[in-house]
Amino acid sequence: MKVAVTGASGFIGSALTASLADDGHEVVRLVRREPSGPDERRWEPSGGPVDLDGVGAVVHLAGAGIGDRPWTPRYRRTLLLSRVQGTSTIAQAVADAGVPVLVSGSAIGFYGDTGDREVDEDAPNGTGFLANLVQAWEDAAAPASHAGARVAFARTSNVLGAGGGLLAKLLPLYRLGLGGRLGSGHQYWSWITLADEVAALRFLIDHELSGPVNLAAPNPVTNAEFTRELGGAVHRPTPLPVPAFALRMALPGFAREAILPGQRVVPRRLAEAGFRFADPELGAALPRIFKNGDRGHSDPYRDR
Repeated sequence: MKVAVTGASGFIGSALTASLADDGHEVVRLVRREPSGPDERRWEPSGGPVDLDGVGAVVHLAGAGIGDRPWTPRYRRTLLLSRVQGTSTIAQAVADAGVPVLVSGSAIGFYGDTGDREVDEDAPNGTGFLANLVQAWEDAAAPASHAGARVAFARTSNVLGAGGGLLAKLLPLYRLGLGGRLGSGHQYWSWITLADEVAALRFLIDHELSGPVNLAAPNPVTNAEFTRELGGAVHRPTPLPVPAFALRMALPGFAREAILPGQRVVPRRLAEAGFRFADPELGAALPRIFKNGDRGHSDPYRDR
């Protein structure tokens, strides 16, 4: 199959494209610069035509980084526009080209702060900037679904793998012995390994799932549990909690809506469709990542 991917150079996108190519699929990388090879085609997120000739599925992962910088009013606008405009452009291109499948990136931020309550894909939209952003992000894919494409929203949790994602932000502190729980530590963190993220995205390409699908391991943990497991995996103590007020000062907006709230999200629709996680338990997943240097290229998808 010919699969077009936006965000192909990112943490998740590069692992996905490598996995697809390893299995013999033809990958088309949609880039925002002049193409440098026959496997690249140019697109502009703010609008305009996108060449999807011959493409059987599109995986749309592009967007400004949620945790890359404080959420100033200007950066909130960047976050919103990068997702809504980009998704609208890709969805219209899918509709115009008659591409049958669109897997569109999304996030569990849709649910807002769920506290200790376990939520699946039937849970309602939460409140706050992030929840509203994700709703608008998913709504922007309407042109594709209206044209008859199967559209699946990959509501992704914290992705754990070597070289990027959440671990790239936390590991420097942990290896210095400065890691610790964030805020109270009681808030639930939902997570997924990069290998399972890639496998789940490929599962969505190949299986008749549409609408929201949670990409999260079946066993979310509290931040305190995550801290303990990560400290153990890198053989470092985790004695220094980071107070909530310090997080709010360092990362305004992002800390309040993405770090300190709890999200106990479970992947009901993946489980019902027969997807099997290679890494369902954090305590086993972290040592494997550090041992194998997991970047998602060692794809367990073939064995599912």
